[in-house]
Amino acid sequence: MARSTRPTIADVARAAGVSRGAVSFALNGRPGVSDRTRARILRVADEMSWQPDHRARAMRVQRAQAVGLVLHRSVDTIADDPFFASLIAGVEQVVSRHAWSLVLDVVADDDEERATYERLARERRVDGVVVSDVRVDDPRIGHLVALGLPAVTLQRPTTPSPFPAVRVDDDRGMRAAVRHLLDLGHRRIAHVAGPAWLEHGLRRRRAVEAELAAAGLAPHAVVESDFTAAAGARATAQLLDLAEPPTAVVHAGDPMAVAGLGVAHARGVRLPEDLSVTGFDDVELAGHVHPPLTTVRTDSRAWGAGAATALVDLLARRAGGDDALGGEEHDVHLPPPELVVRGSTAPPGAAAT
Repeated sequence: MARSTRPTIADVARAAGVSRGAVSFALNGRPGVSDRTRARILRVADEMSWQPDHRARAMRVQRAQAVGLVLHRSVDTIADDPFFASLIAGVEQVVSRHAWSLVLDVVADDDEERATYERLARERRVDGVVVSDVRVDDPRIGHLVALGLPAVTLQRPTTPSPFPAVRVDDDRGMRAAVRHLLDLGHRRIAHVAGPAWLEHGLRRRRAVEAELAAAGLAPHAVVESDFTAAAGARATAQLLDLAEPPTAVVHAGDPMAVAGLGVAHARGVRLPEDLSVTGFDDVELAGHVHPPLTTVRTDSRAWGAGAATALVDLLARRAGGDDALGGEEHDVHLPPPELVVRGSTAPPGAAAT
């Protein structure tokens, strides 16, 4: 009679001649079995068409088998900024490999965000969360600790945090962009900054100021924006309206920089002869605008994948009896950003080619 139920871990263990524990280690990618044994177990599981019973496992370990991502941004911002699509894709590629789910919530304000975390914890909708847009004096860290909700942050907060973080040295990228403009001969360098209440907005602004200070200069002007294209366009227009406009503008994000190029074109400003423009992130569009955007390349998909991997690892350690949240020793360090020089930068007043 044909078998009517799916093969179990016990079935795989018997066929492979190993213990159920060894099968669990192998299938979950955990240490504890040799490479040869792991390969044999995976081959047997594949031959038997074994698939995990996630509902039963979730009931057994009281897990939701889900990762939460709460974005405190407007829906329009998320739709317009390619960073978020890549971030979400990075998280999804990891959680789907574990057959987990991604629970995405978009919230409008601090109160809604706080309530969302409380609901996710109370209803056990997720096993842990990825925390983006780390803030200055971020109150969410203490709130998540109080809720007992494990987390991974995108960048390490300056406030004490017991959670692992995914880290990228974006200071290095911003300083490289400013140094590139200085080397071209620019001295009137302005900055379209991100919000000062976001740590990466403040950190990038300070990096710009530090690199200029090392050259004995101050920013020609700083306009605070919110990382959206519309705000970047307004900020660039404000800079071009100055009695003595800058010869170069460092934008804290690519959508702002691309919008800034459009404003300059509309005003008849020659790019890059009269104005050099740089961005940050190197979204796909950056290489296809006119002129192609000089920007700082980071891998936003790797941000998501790194955060999800760190969270899965944290949850596995806790399931194994390690109650520690992780902390700095479990931070994930991504490759440093690199400057990608394209056609949007040139020496000030350079002749058209």
